[in-house]
Amino acid sequence: MTDPALSSIVAALPDFDPGALPVAVAQKAIASCIRPLGGSETIALDAALGRVLAADVVSPIDVPAHDNSAMDGYAFDGRALSTAALTLRVAGCAHAGHPFDAMLDVGQCVRIMTGAVMPAGSDTVVPQELVQTIGDTIAIPSGAVARGANRRARGEDLAAGKAALNAGRILRPADIGLLASLGIAEVAVRPRLRVAFFSTGDELRSLGEPLDDGCVYDSNRHTLRAMLLRLGCEPLDMGVVRDDPAALEAALRFACDNADAVLTSGGVSGGDADYTKQIVEKLGEIMFWKLAMRPGRPMAFGKLAANGNHAWLFGLPGNPVATMVAFYFFARGALLQLMGADEAPPPLLRAQSQSPIRKRPGRTEYQRGILARGADGMPQVRSTGAQGSGILRSMSEANCMIVLGHEQGDVAAGDMVDVILFDGLC
Repeated sequence: MTDPALSSIVAALPDFDPGALPVAVAQKAIASCIRPLGGSETIALDAALGRVLAADVVSPIDVPAHDNSAMDGYAFDGRALSTAALTLRVAGCAHAGHPFDAMLDVGQCVRIMTGAVMPAGSDTVVPQELVQTIGDTIAIPSGAVARGANRRARGEDLAAGKAALNAGRILRPADIGLLASLGIAEVAVRPRLRVAFFSTGDELRSLGEPLDDGCVYDSNRHTLRAMLLRLGCEPLDMGVVRDDPAALEAALRFACDNADAVLTSGGVSGGDADYTKQIVEKLGEIMFWKLAMRPGRPMAFGKLAANGNHAWLFGLPGNPVATMVAFYFFARGALLQLMGADEAPPPLLRAQSQSPIRKRPGRTEYQRGILARGADGMPQVRSTGAQGSGILRSMSEANCMIVLGHEQGDVAAGDMVDVILFDGLC
């Protein structure tokens, strides 16, 4: 399926202002452009953690495969229960993997262990601690157990022929265990998304290089690489590209040839040495380049074309915190969509602000916060302090983002605010 032209999508959006776009509109616009990449590969189950399922996985067996006991106790025919105490003779024992093969007679029970197959003629398990043992008999007090109790029915977790996991799921540890319990050794997954990334700026130095006057170490590439790896992408680190139109064009052409998506940091703010917008417009299209948000107002989204190849571009701001915020709230969702992942956005939680927050309506703000439980047990959040977009230390100290919506005004101490935990983003 051919990707739609960005210009056609823009034309369909009411009051679209590419120079000051509200966050929600920008997110919706990006989502409307992206189509999942095709293809799949079959890999070993133990290599599938974090990968995206390419097809539904149908269970080949019932889980559990037999009616079995949910606990240690005694299995018997629950029809024998009445208002009086019940005395039964122990006919044998059933262990997991070693069933009791005979049919129970009236008045008999079987000593049974957790996970063992329910003997023929039994439908109820009484916990061992509720019975009295007298020789080879047990006495079950009246009302100790109801008929059918403590029995796990065949197929109650998953019936043969039913979908165990659906296409688009990002496989997590519990999913790996579930597939193993079905005897599935290999799964079809989407190919890893190839994402090229580089930083722009003559002032940037890579690790190991000496710092000249006015220069800084490039942290953004290392942050982006870590976020891409966390997301399950295949990162292509292209290093630092100098502030030169020809160098930037060459880098974007190479990235377009070798990746499905391209992330740049810096060069989108509109300064004299910021060339990203003009080069992208030469190679493809830009949908927008400024957002009504803080931090991260200068951010470009567009599509590149070179040598018959295409790639989506996310021109992230250069300040370290703004780079991370723009990635989390714009690039992350789009990359998941490209991967074919059926992943809902992280949920907004509510917490009480421990201090006032100044905020003007007309833009979305993301502030670094520390979420904790208050003395009354309710969630409370406090700012990490100064919110400058170059203070990367505060991102390391924070465990959440305080999300102040487009129309939100000032927040008073004690007001409830929205937060997103980093654990839902990282």
